[in-house]
Order: sequence, then structure tokens, then C-alpha cells
Amino acid sequence: MRELVVLGTASQAPTRDRNHNGYVLRWDDEVILFDPGEGSQRQLLHTGVTATDLTRICVTHFHGDHCLGLPGTIQRLSLDRVPHSVAVHFPAEGADYFARLRHASSFHETAELAVTPIEADGQRIVLRNGTLEARRLRHPIETYGYRLVEPDGCRMLPERLAAYGIAGPAVGELQRVGHLDLDGRRVTRDEVSTPRPGQRFAFVMDTGLCDGVYALAEQADLLVIESTFLESEAALAAEVGHLTAGQAARVAAESGVRRLVLTHFSQRYADPTRFADEARRHFDGDLVIAEDLATIQVPPRRVPSVE
Repeated sequence: MRELVVLGTASQAPTRDRNHNGYVLRWDDEVILFDPGEGSQRQLLHTGVTATDLTRICVTHFHGDHCLGLPGTIQRLSLDRVPHSVAVHFPAEGADYFARLRHASSFHETAELAVTPIEADGQRIVLRNGTLEARRLRHPIETYGYRLVEPDGCRMLPERLAAYGIAGPAVGELQRVGHLDLDGRRVTRDEVSTPRPGQRFAFVMDTGLCDGVYALAEQADLLVIESTFLESEAALAAEVGHLTAGQAARVAAESGVRRLVLTHFSQRYADPTRFADEARRHFDGDLVIAEDLATIQVPPRRVPSVE
């Protein structure tokens, strides 16, 4: 299962319709909570995700709308006696903020947190089914975006396997070793398979345009990106380190993004269709204007042509 569960979509201040930020990515056996703002723990109750499901927490930066849900979430891990270690990543310069949030009130800590701060642009964390990479963004305080990259693989072609009489355990051996010797002839994996590009997920929050935004978005199957403002407030967006819907859409178009999710909307805008209208001027792909408690699928794998 690879999908995004949206907990909240508001920037700076929640509204009657939008909770503070919060996003959960289900990626096979990883369940990653990104940027839990206030109310994230309650929003989880409206989804199929529990604290026990979480395997990892990623914080982009320590502005309140991206982290004030941490105390409740961390305490819930202990309350529910989560049996596994939960990794936590955040900008290293914000270590003091994390320490205060972690122990914001008295509780009996039983959960095990594997705290691994992000200390450098391009830092990578190896997961079982991919690599989590952090890239520095441009915001008034230290901020990192994240992307999850699955390594490229291959898709075995049943008709070619049948032509060589390869079946059963021999298929697995061919995948592992890269070749099989059959009746005096070596059959290679490339002869009976086609490349299978790995999937990519990118998470870009508070930032102005910078190299890190494009590095994260490159060839993403699913890009979750802030679009706090509309072009009418472009000067303000640049001043405070944010993106407009048009800028986010241009990034997606130039980076080969397949599904674009806009979120983190300023409370000054009551009509979310304005973000879609602005984005459509630059991006003609799959566009989602995020709503609280929505579930958004990672698009199916690209299927390369077989020659």
C-alpha cells in the first residue's frame, strides 16, 4: 500500500474547515508522519491510521504549524505502548526545540525513539524499500524537505520465461543471481525482463524557490508541496519564504511530476478552486487540491514499453 493520508492543510493558523498541517505516508511497511501540527493526534482518529502504525516522524522545520502536534503524538506512542522503535528526523539546528517538545509535560515515557537529526543537505537514510533523502530549503529558519526514492528494479516477462522453460524457484534464482545456465546456454536476467523504474515521493513545505525544491521534485510520482499564496501575493511569498500555487505548478511541470498535491493554504483564501485555476495555467498533469482527511494514492508504476 502506497498512499498519502492528509490530516490538515492550513498554514500558520487553522480555520473552521482546515486543521493545522499533518500528513501520513503509507509506503509498504513504513508509515511516516510528516509535520504534525496542532490537532494531528485527533485527526488521526478520523483515519485508519493509529499511533501504533507509525514507524517514522519527519519534521521539516520548527515553526509551530509544523511541529506543535509532536508532544501529543510522542506521548501517545508511550500511552499505547508502541512495541517498535520509531525513528524521528528534524533539522539538527532545531534540536533544542525538539527536546522541549518531546518533554513538554509530565508523562511516563516508554516508547523508544530513534532520534536522527538532519545535519547536512543531501543526507540519506536507508530504508528497507528505498532511501529517504533530505534537501535544504529556503526559509527564515533551517528547513529541509524529504523525498523517498525506491531503487529501480525489473519486471519479469512471463512469455520470455516460458520460451526458455524457466519456472518456479528458477525464476527467483534468476532474479537474485542475474543469470541461469540452461542446457549449455546462459540466460541473463535482461533477456527475460524489462526495467521497472522505482517510485518516488516528495514532500516540500515552507520554502521559496531554490535548488532543493527542484531536487526533491525531480521525476516524483507524487509531489506534496506547499502553495501558501496566490500570484497576487507573490511579493509577500518571496519575502516570507513561501511558494505560490503558480510557482509550485511550474516546479511540477519542469520536474516531470506525475501527481501534484497542493496544500498549506493561507487562511486569507476561502475558495480553494482559485489554487487549482492558477496551477492549471502551468501544469496539465494530475492535480489534487488537498483537503483534510483525504486519502491520495501514489500513482501506479510507470510501465515501460517492451521491445
